[in-house]
Amino acid sequence: MQIEHRYTDTDACARYLADELGADLRVAAPLGLGKPHGLLNALYRNTAADPLRSMRLYTALSLTRPQPAPGLEWRFLGPFLERHFGADQVDPQYALDQARGALPSNVEVHEFYLQSGALLHSACAQRSYISQNYTHVARDLVVQDINLLVQLVARREGPDGAHYSLSCNPDLTLDFLRQVQLAGKQRPLCVAVVHPDLPYLSGHAEVAEDYFDVELCPETTPPLFALPRQPIDLAEYALGLHASALVRDGGCLQIGIGALSDALVKALLLRQQDNTVWRRALVALDRRGATHALAGWLGGLTAFQAGLYGASEMVMDGFMHLQRAGILKRRSWDNLALERASAAGRLAADVPGGHYLRGAFFLGSRELYAWLDATEAADPDAIDMGPVSNVNHLYGDHQVLATLQRRGARFFNTCMMATLLGAAVSDTLDDGEVVSGVGGQYNFVAMAHELPEGRSVLLLRATRQVRGGIESNIRWNYGQTTIPRHLRDIYVTEYGVADLRGKSDSECVEAMLSISDARFLDALCAEAKAHGKLAADFVIPDAWRRHAPRYLHEALAPFQQKGLLPQFPFGSDFTEIEQRLLPALNWLKACSSHWRGRWRLLRAICRPGAMAADEAEAQARMGLAHPTKLADRLQRRLLQAALRRKQM
Repeated sequence: MQIEHRYTDTDACARYLADELGADLRVAAPLGLGKPHGLLNALYRNTAADPLRSMRLYTALSLTRPQPAPGLEWRFLGPFLERHFGADQVDPQYALDQARGALPSNVEVHEFYLQSGALLHSACAQRSYISQNYTHVARDLVVQDINLLVQLVARREGPDGAHYSLSCNPDLTLDFLRQVQLAGKQRPLCVAVVHPDLPYLSGHAEVAEDYFDVELCPETTPPLFALPRQPIDLAEYALGLHASALVRDGGCLQIGIGALSDALVKALLLRQQDNTVWRRALVALDRRGATHALAGWLGGLTAFQAGLYGASEMVMDGFMHLQRAGILKRRSWDNLALERASAAGRLAADVPGGHYLRGAFFLGSRELYAWLDATEAADPDAIDMGPVSNVNHLYGDHQVLATLQRRGARFFNTCMMATLLGAAVSDTLDDGEVVSGVGGQYNFVAMAHELPEGRSVLLLRATRQVRGGIESNIRWNYGQTTIPRHLRDIYVTEYGVADLRGKSDSECVEAMLSISDARFLDALCAEAKAHGKLAADFVIPDAWRRHAPRYLHEALAPFQQKGLLPQFPFGSDFTEIEQRLLPALNWLKACSSHWRGRWRLLRAICRPGAMAADEAEAQARMGLAHPTKLADRLQRRLLQAALRRKQM
């Protein structure tokens, strides 16, 4: 059946939807990339302009470009953002208004996962946040009486007519509409917003034309939102090296996004491509041999032969790099007999239909989007995007098959903090302020405990920079936790691996102390003893006193000097001069956040030292080559101080 209502004009489509559905819009939109910003903005404008109308939006991860502050930050980020995202990129206006507390009273925005840090201090966003496991969202949406679902899609003409691919976001759409049907509720009006650059992925993501009621194919569309690639520092590399030894050949891999995940991927590539160097780096870090001992029975120290199977809620750039390196290659079949034969080594390599990567949504760089498109064209079976109920959940008709597919599973995810007793803090600060959301983290941990060979591995930096100093990310206790202590499993910091599964409280405390920063060991140890969780005669081993940044630098500096641990291992979206500016501007920002730093900055301005290399080019990039105003001259002096700081 063909769609009756087709539009190329976004405003006309929005007016039709408003007329068709009445004064009360209850809208569901995918998380992340799959949100059609243009249509949502049109619906938002129409509602905001008419106090007799209302709009409630249920979504997550509303992606907006960074909003740089005036001054040096704007001078640096302004040109970069326009170049990277495109001058015609469209932000969701409701998210910008929500961040500054300017949502109209007839609009509500409820998200179950926030763009990390973007809405941290927005009272409106904090009040409207819904704390949910990823796999519970579709179920809970059913009771909200959603009357409109909007989604970015890819479109393809076939012999039997048009087909759509849910592409980047089959995650909740498939589950939600199935739950609506099971509940006997009226199906919402479904709008397919076609984006010409969105990769067309078949499999579970492909739906027939009659899946949607309305098609919007705008005459012009902004480029897909692409994440800038992040730098990796030595501490993150250390963490990635430890974590990479926990991965078992022939196993299953879940990884998230961010610098820690990128460091893990780079370490896995090094393990595969230069195993001797990888082992040397691991030995340099693992003087006590603790990580090596765990690798002997949990992971491995050799290159991958059978390869890995990816089953991850999010498909990100790391999987692309692993596939290109021949690591992501173990295929699985959605047929129990074939999967059993494959696990037993009795299935011929040329049996069609197997996939090596299953995900629920994707988000990453433009290179990732091009790779997905090319992979679909060359090998349509390779990647299967499907509902989150399959990817993040074991129970149901697929349980036996999913358990077999995910043999040797390692669920890597990041957290902000952890307690000595093994609870994880990932989404909320001590005062209840939400940073991001639970997302799928509980799902990963629960699956790891249910799968025969599954392990949950939570990655975190041992410390964090705060105003005026350093704090430990390993605490005695914390008011808000995402993963409770009774689901504790494995934690990894730059100082090693703590295996907590099945351990007593005192054993957990000792294991977490063994991966803590040395500057906080005495205080943490004393608190554990005060609460009776550590023996009074326990003595901190001398080896743990070496858990400090300078020892990490000593261990990894030789590998860094040989170019094996580059700042941008997967390429950079910044130019060379911008890469030179980044650490200087970060130093300025850190100094400006506390009085000691401001005093240091004042001294640096008064005694700037000798001119730094590429300083003139850096000043030109920042538009400060020939400042005329007093404010601009001050900014130039600040920049000089930051660029020359290592020479003072």
